[in-house]
Amino acid sequence: MRSSLVGAWRLSRLAALGFVLSLLIAAGAGCSGRSATSEVPGPVAGTATLLADGRVLVAGGYSGANTQATASAELLDPKTDKFTPTGSMTVPREGHTATLLEDGRVLIAGGGNSASGSPTDLTSAELYDPTTGKFTPTGSMSKTNSGGMATILEDGRVLVIDTNGSADLYDPRTGTFSPTGRTADGHRWGGLTLLPDGRVLLVGGVNDQLHDLASAEIYDPSTGLFRFTGSMTTARSGLTATLLPDGRVLIAGGQAGEVERIAYSELYDPRTGTFTPSGSMIEPRSDHVAVPLTDGRVLLVGGTNAIGRAIRTAEVYDPKTGTFSSTGSMTVARYWPVATLLSDGRVFVAGGQGNADTVDASAELYDPNTDLFSPAG
Repeated sequence: MRSSLVGAWRLSRLAALGFVLSLLIAAGAGCSGRSATSEVPGPVAGTATLLADGRVLVAGGYSGANTQATASAELLDPKTDKFTPTGSMTVPREGHTATLLEDGRVLIAGGGNSASGSPTDLTSAELYDPTTGKFTPTGSMSKTNSGGMATILEDGRVLVIDTNGSADLYDPRTGTFSPTGRTADGHRWGGLTLLPDGRVLLVGGVNDQLHDLASAEIYDPSTGLFRFTGSMTTARSGLTATLLPDGRVLIAGGQAGEVERIAYSELYDPRTGTFTPSGSMIEPRSDHVAVPLTDGRVLLVGGTNAIGRAIRTAEVYDPKTGTFSSTGSMTVARYWPVATLLSDGRVFVAGGQGNADTVDASAELYDPNTDLFSPAG
């Protein structure tokens, strides 16, 4: 059995690390004006979504190995660094996806819950309207989906891929899902990236036998089909795949086999369909998050290190030089955290798991001008 990446905790919860817009934190309802450093009931396997008005919606998730998913949601206001409650989801969810739509609403799709006493994967979806603060049901997917990945397409539809490789398209004009092409390799715990030409890159992860993948596939919305593109130089899962300003995609870190964490990175060029090696990270990491900064660099935060321990370090990739450099460290060690770029250029980081299966509900902010993290709130 694989180590922390595919341990019993992860297999039972199906918390995905594709995280293009599905990010691993949640917060439960509580007192109005509670600061972001307060304890919240669901900081793992929920979602955090930057809204059009600059606030962050955090919804769903769970807070421990023996806890049930929550339906609660809150809003973080970066101007005050405070959380306030908002409406609750129609059902409790963990391991769902959250995607900001063109009209400002948020699509919450799939996930699972254990309200009936045993884990149940969901086909249902709902919409959050920030103008009313309410969630309402919308169409259902063709397959259950817990721990999947999602991204909005150029035409406003949403591509949702489940952990077994089947995919649906959500049309916000009709509020319905329809099946689309199926991936060849599954790519659970891989990376999903919308490319500048409107296609979608799906890379790495594991297959149905939990073997790491070097393969990559391209989804073409014009045909509704996935096709293979070039393969990475190494198989890896728990990676990050981040779009760079020049249209290339940075593949960084991850895990290969039972114990090896990866420090080296590579670049995918959609013009040639090939991967080429790039710089190595300061330290190997898997189950981390990566956030593109406003100046074109990429911030990589947290994760697990070479011996599988949660880490608090962070580093920055500069695409101009192809190198990584150390930056300030978080106040706590965490993997599977959320990391969201705010409209003012700072990065909101929160939640995730620490060592010994602890769950951390604190939040902090990274300032690229000072290269420092500070507690939020």
